[in-house]
Amino acid sequence: MPKLFVDKTIEIDAPPFGVWDVLTATKYTRLWAPEFYGGAPFCIESEWRIGAPVVWKDDHDQIIVEGNVTRLEPEKILRFTVFDARTPKRPMVTAEDGITFELARRESGTLLHLRQGDFSSMPEAEKYWQISDQAWDRTLPRIKRLAEESVKEL
Repeated sequence: MPKLFVDKTIEIDAPPFGVWDVLTATKYTRLWAPEFYGGAPFCIESEWRIGAPVVWKDDHDQIIVEGNVTRLEPEKILRFTVFDARTPKRPMVTAEDGITFELARRESGTLLHLRQGDFSSMPEAEKYWQISDQAWDRTLPRIKRLAEESVKEL
């Protein structure tokens, strides 16, 4: 099977520092991460440094998804792996696998490019790719709104 990635872009009327904050600060991930967990309370936490753990927790502090930061250039690029914490066997990953956020400054704000995958090595790859694709369709507009609102508060 060829590689299978979710690949989306959204323009945000906020500077990269505002978008970065929404992507990495727990106070914001609590507001957009629930789209991946059926709307239930959920957040993403990390120290956001190379090699640091990245955990997705429910409202009982149970880790549902875990991974590690694999690339980091503040306000430019963030990549981290994602694995179901309940699955003991992890697939091999390449340098491009996981979730990648790339931020590019534009005259009107920031262009956020999201890429997640590669799903092709997973059982039921198409199903999980489609679930993630739909989740990002709900999540990216929320990230956009949060970043734009946070900048207005400054």
